[in-house]
Amino acid sequence: MPFSVNGILCTLALLVLWRPEELADACSCAPVHPQQAFCNADVVIRAKVVGEREVDSGNDIYGNPIKRIQYEIKQIKMFKGPNQDIEAVFTAQVSAVCGVNLDATGKKEYLISGKAEADGSMHVTLCDYIMPWDSLSATQKKSLSQRYQMGCECKIVRCPSLPCEISAPEECLWTDLMIEKQVHGRQANHYACVKRADGSCSWYRGVALPKKEFLDAEDP
Repeated sequence: MPFSVNGILCTLALLVLWRPEELADACSCAPVHPQQAFCNADVVIRAKVVGEREVDSGNDIYGNPIKRIQYEIKQIKMFKGPNQDIEAVFTAQVSAVCGVNLDATGKKEYLISGKAEADGSMHVTLCDYIMPWDSLSATQKKSLSQRYQMGCECKIVRCPSLPCEISAPEECLWTDLMIEKQVHGRQANHYACVKRADGSCSWYRGVALPKKEFLDAEDP
């Protein structure tokens, strides 16, 4: 059934009128492999959050002011994004509408992925891949520099139930949620889906970049 304009406006009105505690379940995100999150993001950086303040971000359709949180950051390294350093990251005020809560004391380093806005700023939500840097595996840290990018033409497919299989050669089957019952499982922590010379994709494990023999290999 097609959505009507009135129906959409009513939904927006409810979202505006509800209190934050009533929106507790409003933000939901599908789990993604770290590589998929990297490929989907406009910007991926390693940074410390050194400040936090509430800022105005225009008005909603009823003229009410929209508030956002601006995190001031110290960029350590950029893995993907524009040529200039990112100095601030914006997010919604509360987690109910996918706002992200970060430690702004400057004591913790984060991997932050998000979207680039038209004015060149960076916006993040709970659906973006944001992790304490120290929680990443050695393979994940190395993959950020090149290996994840090598697999952005591949498609990581989540296994919904067993048995499951790929439907195209450019797919890699992600089974962490089904087999290990967690998002941050073995494949998420230690594997990247890499494109081979024949156009197919395959899981690769290792800290070093894939060797030519792996990229040229054909599946039996």
